[in-house]
Amino acid sequence: MNRIAIIASTDRGVTLGLIVQKEFQKSALVSTRSSTKTEVQSITSIADFLQTSFHSFDAFIFIGALGICVRSVAPYIQDKKEDPAIVNIDDHGKFAQSVLSGHIGGANELTHKIAAITGAQAVITTSSDIQNIWHLDTISNQFGWKIRTTSSLTTLISLFVNNKPTAVLLDIKDPGTTYLEKNKPDFVDFYYDYLQIDFSQYELFIAVTYKIYNSSLPTLLYHPQVLHVGMGCSRGIETHLLEESFRNQLLQHKIAIESIKSLGSIDIKYDEEAFIQLAQNLEIPFVTWTADQLNTQQVKNPSETVREKLGVDSVSEASAMLSARNQDLLLEKQKITVSSGKKYTLALTLDKTVQRKAMIAIVGAGPGDPELISVKGKQLLEQADLILYAGSLVPEELLTYAKPDTIIRNSASMNLEEQIELMVAYYTQGKMIVRLHSGDPSIYGAIQEQISIFEERGMDYFIVPGISAFQAAAAYLKSEFTIPEVVQTIILTRGEGNTPLPEHEKLNEMARHKATMCIFLSATIAKTVQAQLLEHYSEDTPIAILYRVTWKDEEVYTGTLNELAAIIREHKLTRTVLIIVGVAIGARQNRSQLYHPEHKHIFRTGKPVKL
Repeated sequence: MNRIAIIASTDRGVTLGLIVQKEFQKSALVSTRSSTKTEVQSITSIADFLQTSFHSFDAFIFIGALGICVRSVAPYIQDKKEDPAIVNIDDHGKFAQSVLSGHIGGANELTHKIAAITGAQAVITTSSDIQNIWHLDTISNQFGWKIRTTSSLTTLISLFVNNKPTAVLLDIKDPGTTYLEKNKPDFVDFYYDYLQIDFSQYELFIAVTYKIYNSSLPTLLYHPQVLHVGMGCSRGIETHLLEESFRNQLLQHKIAIESIKSLGSIDIKYDEEAFIQLAQNLEIPFVTWTADQLNTQQVKNPSETVREKLGVDSVSEASAMLSARNQDLLLEKQKITVSSGKKYTLALTLDKTVQRKAMIAIVGAGPGDPELISVKGKQLLEQADLILYAGSLVPEELLTYAKPDTIIRNSASMNLEEQIELMVAYYTQGKMIVRLHSGDPSIYGAIQEQISIFEERGMDYFIVPGISAFQAAAAYLKSEFTIPEVVQTIILTRGEGNTPLPEHEKLNEMARHKATMCIFLSATIAKTVQAQLLEHYSEDTPIAILYRVTWKDEEVYTGTLNELAAIIREHKLTRTVLIIVGVAIGARQNRSQLYHPEHKHIFRTGKPVKL
């Protein structure tokens, strides 16, 4: 929501409106009541204001009696697809009620936000909200899907909110399908193969798909943009003939045109008008690839003719593969002749990121406290078929999130080859694998060796960041490690032990910056570390030594730099120790210019919104 009008009909409402207004950047607070506040814009009457402004705002927040709100907007209501969101809150801030355009207009969501701001009770009367089930009319906007139906959307929603047996087919995997799976109503069954559905058992069919299905049931198809089309053509092919034929080809193969994400071709076609116009009409990017790029792909249907003319084995298949980053063609090269005699080819590939196939997630477990794992990391543990975790460095409490049939293995006794062998065994079965590392896997996580093997073998993986020990240390110490005008740099490093450091990264060189220094893996060489740091830091520089920070058995010691080695020796600290050095520890005196009353930024302009 971009523009919001807040209409206060009482003095108390103006006071409440000022609180609400601060939370919405592009909001205007108007009232018929006089006010000395510059944020309040005066109007002669609510009726006059709405007559000229009803369709100039995305939402209206009325503060006052519900009856005033209803009577005020009644003359201007037209269509729920066009009307702005209307929310009413009483001027004591006890109840915030969604009045109009709850789902499509966003009034329900806005009501919850207002309730959170004011402490009011949110009043929502929409059936799907009360039942806490999917909002079929707005979920497509939430996840970027297009809608195709065989009945009116109202009819389909009625079946759903009345809890009629529903079959849901998921042909792809994206954040939207993950949301559906995680929030499954009791009357819904999921399927991953259309042929497995017994439609006689259901009254409603929903699919998230790039295909067109013709079932016997009332049907709601959500089409995500997940397909990449590659095309070649005769020079100067007629624009209208190409588009007409292209649409027919997709229909013949039961492919939803709404799911096309990009159009690709060879770079010499950059000015092919038919391709440019087709991409514009479909509102998708037109992407071109060089001959060298196209020749990196192993295609199913190479062409000698194309090689002689363009120096490539394929245009359509290769460009589709490159755009989708996927070697598996959904539709192999099709050769089509339009009525003018000119020809074109097309091929389709599913975007690699949405395929329902094996995947490896390298997940950061956080510093030790099991509650400090990310929400995404927790969700992946709940979905995993195999969890390979880093032994004593990861809290075992996290493993309780796993499904009952998940295989859980400790990697502490395995070498790299044994770890890879185990992951490959599950990957080839199409399973979901979580490689669980401590802290943030990208910081001293030893993941580069695994990544190299994954890429060599063509295994798909992604990384989920975690909270690092240095961040947990800052939280424990109640310190900001970047103090305005004092220290603005954090250095993450380690002392030189068995593994040599690059010459320019020696600790004494890093110490020249006098930044906040976070030193990992160095407790056993504390005396050397102290000596190197003292070349540039003063003896009284604050330090903190944190053993297993955020774990139940954590130990934290503070002091000054000249005490560093003695503290570590006295407490017999060797492993899982982090050393923090710098004046930021415990600093409290400086104030950022961000808090200066005269400091303006995009969220604090000091100017009222224009009506």
